[in-house]
Amino acid sequence: MNAIPVSVQTVVLLIASNVFMTVAWYGHLKSLADKPWFVAALISWGIALFEYLLQVPANRIGYAGGFSLAQLKITQEVITLGVFVPFAMIYMGQPFKLDYVWAGLCLVGAVYFIFRS
Repeated sequence: MNAIPVSVQTVVLLIASNVFMTVAWYGHLKSLADKPWFVAALISWGIALFEYLLQVPANRIGYAGGFSLAQLKITQEVITLGVFVPFAMIYMGQPFKLDYVWAGLCLVGAVYFIFRS
């Protein structure tokens, strides 16, 4: 993976980890709605394991490669929104809201301020 830039490695791993995280955190609301909460929690923990197996190396690679802690966090939040909105609309059947755009624009501002130095 050394030929792949650190920023690409970090972002790709964070995107993949976010897919697992989003499914673990919210997928049970639809797919396990008829099961007791502890069943949903156990299944979510199992899914979240894969999130951590991707998220921990992503942050280690990014941090060792020059990302600051704040840059890693803001990158994570941007990716979270980018993964969450399609998940909410496609899997959960939620309607698109203009608030997603406004939240995204706020994150663009956060990215600007955290990466400008």
